[in-house]
Amino acid sequence: MKTILIDAWNTLVSKNGINQELKTLLDSYPHQKIIVTNADRNELISFGIVNMPYPIFSLYHRPDKTNPKYFKVLFSEYNLTTEDVLYIEHNEDAIKSAKSIHIKCFWLKPKDPINKLKLFLDSNLYDHGI
Repeated sequence: MKTILIDAWNTLVSKNGINQELKTLLDSYPHQKIIVTNADRNELISFGIVNMPYPIFSLYHRPDKTNPKYFKVLFSEYNLTTEDVLYIEHNEDAIKSAKSIHIKCFWLKPKDPINKLKLFLDSNLYDHGI
């Protein structure tokens, strides 16, 4: 079963708290979810990335998600491969980094309707009988 990687700041979490529409959509899938962030321990607190509904993974800016090594370390820690994950992110440079190692990504832009993400998840989680 695939794992959904979800960016924390400005994707799942903002200054207004958790994006409930996004969380509701994610919760409708039985797949494992991991929140991915660059935040260090102090930033996790100041950005409100605490008491999250899914596990949080960060390398505390060593390196950031704009470096493919970030994902390689994540994969090692969770025993995953690029084929095992889907990645939702708002930052174009982080998307480019993930795509450079063949991670299937959805670039979630601020004005995107949630149904675009739902279509991406449905087509990539269920087309393969997973």
